[in-house]
Formats: sequence, structure tokens, C-alpha cells
Amino acid sequence: MLKKLFATSPEESQIAGEKAGSYFDQGYNCAQSVLLAVCGKSSPEMLEIAKSFGAGIGGAKCLCGAVSGGVMALSLKGKGRQSDRLVAVFRQRHRATCCSVLSKPYLWKSHEHRASCRELTVSAAEIVAKILGGESVLD
Repeated sequence: MLKKLFATSPEESQIAGEKAGSYFDQGYNCAQSVLLAVCGKSSPEMLEIAKSFGAGIGGAKCLCGAVSGGVMALSLKGKGRQSDRLVAVFRQRHRATCCSVLSKPYLWKSHEHRASCRELTVSAAEIVAKILGGESVLD
């Protein structure tokens, strides 16, 4: 049943990053934004689960929430075993998957920090969309 929540058309894959950025701008956290960007629909339960993964899992600044949201999306779509591809490509593009490492150059919640998180959120959604669409994720 949850698999039906996800859009898999090429058009949806192409705009996943833009959608994730828009959700982030609306106040959703990084994990929620990535999850919503690849969903055709959302549910309060999904958003509540994803909420706890923002700021590196409950604010602990460990695994980047955008990556966590991507893993959730892949798992719900039945492609959870491809989560390693998301992690590898994200790490290749951004040098790390740890929220504290990615955020280190910025004052937490500053304009620059939020802009960086938005960029990471867009990137994670694009990678997930490519995986779901069967596209190459190699740079």
C-alpha cells in the first residue's frame, strides 16, 4: 500500500530536487522534504516519523536528515537495498554524510547554514529520484 504513495514517472524524477527545496522553504525539515519530494501523497504518520530525523537524527547532528529521508523513501518504494548507492553518491558529492561535518562551517540555523542544508536536501532528493527512476547516479 505505501508503495502507491510514490510517483515514479520521469517527469517526477526530474523535478524532485525542486520539490524538496520548495518543501524545505515551507518549513519542513530536510528528512521530511526529501520524503515528500518523491511522494505522490503524504500522511501525517510519515511526516511525524521523518520529523525525528531532521538535524541529524533528533538534533544529534549525526547522519544527515536529507540522507535519512532518502533512505526512507527508497525503503518505502521497495528499493531500500539501494540505500548504499544514495550514501555513496551523497558522500562523493558532499565529502560526508554526517550533519555535524556538513554544518561545521556555519553558525547553526544561520542563513548560510539553512542555505547549505537546502542545497543538501535538493541534492539528496535528486539522487533518490535517479535511483527510483533507474537512472545512473554516477557523477
